[in-house]
Amino acid sequence: MKKDNEIFADLQIHSKYARATSKNISIENLEKYARIKGLDLLGIGDFQHPLRRKEIDEKLKEDAFGILRTKTGFPFIWQTEVSLMFSQGGKRRAVHLLIFAPNTKIADKITSYLGSKGRLDYDGRPIFGITCRDLVKDLKDIDDKIEIIPAHAWTPWFGLFGSQSGFNSVEECFLDQSKHIYAIETGLSSDPAMNWRLSKLDKYTILSNSDAHSFWPHRLGREATVFELEELSYDNIIKAIRTRKGLKETIEVSPLFGKYHLTGHRNCNFSCSPEEAKKLNWICPVCKKKLTIGVEERIEELADRPIGYKPKNAIPFKALIPLQELLAVLLKTSATSKRVWTEYNKLIERFGNEFNILLRASSEELNEVVSIKTTDAILTNRDGKVKIKGGFDGQYGIPILETLDEKDLKVKKGQKGLGDFM
Repeated sequence: MKKDNEIFADLQIHSKYARATSKNISIENLEKYARIKGLDLLGIGDFQHPLRRKEIDEKLKEDAFGILRTKTGFPFIWQTEVSLMFSQGGKRRAVHLLIFAPNTKIADKITSYLGSKGRLDYDGRPIFGITCRDLVKDLKDIDDKIEIIPAHAWTPWFGLFGSQSGFNSVEECFLDQSKHIYAIETGLSSDPAMNWRLSKLDKYTILSNSDAHSFWPHRLGREATVFELEELSYDNIIKAIRTRKGLKETIEVSPLFGKYHLTGHRNCNFSCSPEEAKKLNWICPVCKKKLTIGVEERIEELADRPIGYKPKNAIPFKALIPLQELLAVLLKTSATSKRVWTEYNKLIERFGNEFNILLRASSEELNEVVSIKTTDAILTNRDGKVKIKGGFDGQYGIPILETLDEKDLKVKKGQKGLGDFM
């Protein structure tokens, strides 16, 4: 049972004005599918883009606590993402950062500042040639309540710790402004347990968000952060991020599901372990070009703790495959197929939202709606035991559900799910 003060939040969203995103990411669709997913709060995404800002002004109203609300009351928080490309330490760098604003007035000041550094109208995720250090200093000079968080921190190409253009520490990246960094985002290809292996990250809060490029529920909220707050306000959200008080847990997908978990070469359909990559001198055995170093290998390079280490103050997490992805494996079809939607909507009609299904529905309740095999897959997913063929070099991992024999099913013998009568 979900507690009244629990807030399931996805705080990294894009609008249709960002590159490689759905052109149907309207505020209305975000609200509709956030409710279907079971989310209680979203980042608004790309607030500095002039057309996105026009949408915000027309469709949302800010309350006294810095929260943007639709006509029906669904909440958003001021949020955007920027791409910084610059040289530092004799190396080309590329880092994506999340920016959060406490209210309209400060969002306007951030927009004005970013506009002084480059164009804002060509991409919802604008690119600037300034350093991470300078951006943080300039934004903190505007208002200390502005929060800056490294996005998908381990992604090879645009992560703080990325193997291609990143840094080896927060301090190396932000220099004297690292004192203003309180959190990092795991990204799809890492989870908190992987980050716990670096003692230098103990002082940083580990957050999870989807980086959704569409509003569909297998993208929106696939990663999320769960807060426990007596009152929803910008100040309370940021206080929880900075102090961890009021931060309950994060929702993750297995890092193997992420597009950059393993080292490999997508064009050659080749991936390998860090040990094998080292033996190959990071050269693809198929095409003889350099392999893209995955997150697993990058963490192994920087870690000073063994696998399985857990700090005393660690925030717990749950690993879940989105329901549509799970149903697609069971039905041997795509996550957006009509068959998957039919099964998905049947479950939503019974349980209200996807997180209720993935986290709370009992086997008996599930069996009233779907087959025993579907029930078992949902329970296996809840236990974090779905096997996954790891993703690499821009290719998502592939969930694998082994053939379920009757003797292996988790539900009680003799029970029948609805699908078994059809």
